Amino acid sequence: MVALTLGCTTSEPKTISVFHAGSLAQPFQAVEKNFETANKNVDVQLEAAGSVDTIRKVTELGKQADVIGSADYRLIPQMMYPDYADWYIVFATNEIVLCYTDKSKYADEINADNWYEILQKPDVLWAFGSPNIDPCGYRTVMTIKLADLAYNKPVFDNLLAAHTAITIKEENGVYMITTPEALNPDTKYVTIRDKSEDLVSMTIAGGIDYAFEYRSVAEQNKLKYVELPLSINLKDVRYESTYAKVKVTISNGTTQTAAPIAYGITVPKNAPNKDLGIKYVEQVINENGQKIFRDMGQPPTVPALGSGNIPEQLKKYVEMID
Repeated sequence: MVALTLGCTTSEPKTISVFHAGSLAQPFQAVEKNFETANKNVDVQLEAAGSVDTIRKVTELGKQADVIGSADYRLIPQMMYPDYADWYIVFATNEIVLCYTDKSKYADEINADNWYEILQKPDVLWAFGSPNIDPCGYRTVMTIKLADLAYNKPVFDNLLAAHTAITIKEENGVYMITTPEALNPDTKYVTIRDKSEDLVSMTIAGGIDYAFEYRSVAEQNKLKYVELPLSINLKDVRYESTYAKVKVTISNGTTQTAAPIAYGITVPKNAPNKDLGIKYVEQVINENGQKIFRDMGQPPTVPALGSGNIPEQLKKYVEMID
């Protein structure tokens, strides 16, 4: 009888938690399938939020995660070092675009030369993610200020200063933007949501006309989009010095410098299932993971770039940057 009982025993399935940026939702779902195929008795639980909130769940709210995926790798050392992480890997890029549908007002007129004029029209409602929670949000603010410099027009004043509590001042050729906790958008003109991805359904439903998003989110959701100039879309390393003229201080007091978009991933020091977390990261950065990101309009960084105390089994995939 004892032998029979032992023979019927199966190991309990393990669950791992992956906290991640909203713009990683679809590629991480595909990675989850690969991971669960390779690790039969493991269930991956994905939890999306803005990247700042994603990290705060671990560092301030006491939640435990086995993987953290951030839309801005810089938040990992900024918010998690030294107590909660001591390494990160840069694994993908993106760019800022302006999304719309055929139902959006002036959809047949908007282009890369006039988008900021269309957004200023009194009958147009546009939107972006909260810069205090979502990197796509503070990157949108950066893009709008960079548009000032690219077009030599008061784009920032007309779109943001006139309709929100976001402020700006210039110091020695650098533009210092502050996004207070109370953003106070004038909702007749502009809508702000905690996650930029929340705006996708609003755009599709016609509740808003235009939304700033990552290109990958636009492509994954089959939205039309205006491709913005390289000097403002935070895509191109050749414009790094131009981007760096804009800085945004968000409500938690940290200052973000405009820079080419780069996603980061790590396993927290207090992860309950560190080995499985590392295996999940491996599925993100190996050739299968690279293909997933490439197919979803989110170019992978190849080789991935590593900083800090990179786990041994991931070293073959990364080029160290420190």
